[in-house]
Amino acid sequence: MKPHVICHMVSSVDGRILPSRWRPKGARASSPFERLHEQLEGDAWLVGRVTGQEFAKSDAYPAHTSQVWPRSPWIAKRDAGAYGVVLDARGKIAWGRADIGGDPIIVVLTQQVSDAHLQGLRGDGVSYIFAGTHELDLGLALDILNRELGIQRLLLEGGGGANGSFLRAGLVDELSLAILPAVDGANGAPSVFDSTDAEAGMPAPVASMTLKSSQVLDDGAVWLRYQIDNG
Repeated sequence: MKPHVICHMVSSVDGRILPSRWRPKGARASSPFERLHEQLEGDAWLVGRVTGQEFAKSDAYPAHTSQVWPRSPWIAKRDAGAYGVVLDARGKIAWGRADIGGDPIIVVLTQQVSDAHLQGLRGDGVSYIFAGTHELDLGLALDILNRELGIQRLLLEGGGGANGSFLRAGLVDELSLAILPAVDGANGAPSVFDSTDAEAGMPAPVASMTLKSSQVLDDGAVWLRYQIDNG
């Protein structure tokens, strides 16, 4: 069973998500992201590898091990209030920590990840699951998260590449978007939903979007929530 997936993001009025490029500069100081994140009450939140790397505290795991680990879920902690899920298909992130803000980390891997990397994850107390042999199967990842940990409500929180992959796979059920009174105004920054050049011609299977609510927030921001019907 797939969790209900809410893509929760904050953007400029032109849909860009790198606050360092926004103008006026002070706009990012009043971001309501964390407050709205709490209001959405997710069982877990999910980010892509690039965003996840920002939380890492180690440079690398040892390159070799004599241990062979099975390619099956390994869960270091169950019954947490919320989990931080990170897509890391090829096992590039060395964590040096077991949680982010108190939320235990769960890494989504492919089966090609080395035993040495799995050893490193176990040493850090970082849980992991496998969803695909060489490429990530996002639908399978959601099913496993639900089956292993009972996750029913997942907040998809970027970056733009991860969001776009879920959207094109027809896996986003709802959009929670806070638009701040700021602009980027130039090429080169990711948007709320983005893609690689190879995926640029792949439209998302969105049949309709229904506005659930709209709210004017402090400092001129607007919070929009849309129900997404994937055709």
